Amino acid sequence: MNGYGSHTYQWINAAGGKVWIKYHFHSQQGVKNITHAQAAQIASADTDYYLRDLFNAIERGDNPKWTVSVQIMPYEDAKTYHFNPFDLTKVWPHADYPLIKVGEFELNRNPENYFAQIEQAAFEPSNLVPGIDVSPDKMLLARIFSYADAHRYRIGANYNELPVNRPKTTAHSYARDGQLRHFYGHAKAPVYAPNSFGGPVADPSRAAEGAGWQSDGELVRSAYTLRTDDDDFSQPGALVRNAFDDAQRTRLVETLVGQYNGLKHAWVRERFLWYWNNIDPGIAERVRGQVAQPVAAK
Repeated sequence: MNGYGSHTYQWINAAGGKVWIKYHFHSQQGVKNITHAQAAQIASADTDYYLRDLFNAIERGDNPKWTVSVQIMPYEDAKTYHFNPFDLTKVWPHADYPLIKVGEFELNRNPENYFAQIEQAAFEPSNLVPGIDVSPDKMLLARIFSYADAHRYRIGANYNELPVNRPKTTAHSYARDGQLRHFYGHAKAPVYAPNSFGGPVADPSRAAEGAGWQSDGELVRSAYTLRTDDDDFSQPGALVRNAFDDAQRTRLVETLVGQYNGLKHAWVRERFLWYWNNIDPGIAERVRGQVAQPVAAK
């Protein structure tokens, strides 16, 4: 996990001030890549290769760790930044918003029952701690409700009551019926609030509502309003030219050649090369020189 393509969240401090925050997880084990041929061989012979590698590392005490960092953007900056900072395909330049280390993330225990503890685990971006809220990132806003819906379909209506998903502290609510219901809470109290029969009551000091979510402008279904640097190709091009070394570029070309050769329609192949030519003409030319049945450059 390198932190690229991550969502942006809103952080609200005790004084009510707001900033935009992007989380990054950088592997402390380093990043190593394999060739396309190696990946194909592993996928065909051992589909659990990486899962077992992770399990064995934890078993022998070689726990994988990630450095957790954040980038912080002042609230007002997002309104006029030269590209849309809520586009999850964009990387915030570190020169403008440097990485700030906040901690570590470590995997230090293997599951005892894979199905109960992994297959039935349910994660969703709508589970937010006080002080963290969502941003106008359209993909995040979709995932806020769709992940929970997916869990209800995949696991069951009360998936959050399973041991792997149940909160460590007691969650008091008026919900009490339905599929997979394990805990009845205040079963004798009426299922509405407020009531006079001892039902749960929120503690304002711990569960008070914050200032609320705010957005500048109308929330619409249409695409983001484009800004000066809101294009699809400049950041991928910079990644290929400036961040990749020669070996990484060679592996990229090998992968693209395989993808190209798997395409069945000439017009799709033409669009494929057009796309990569916009990212980096040199990569596109290398692909064109190695593929079967190349289409003419335009």
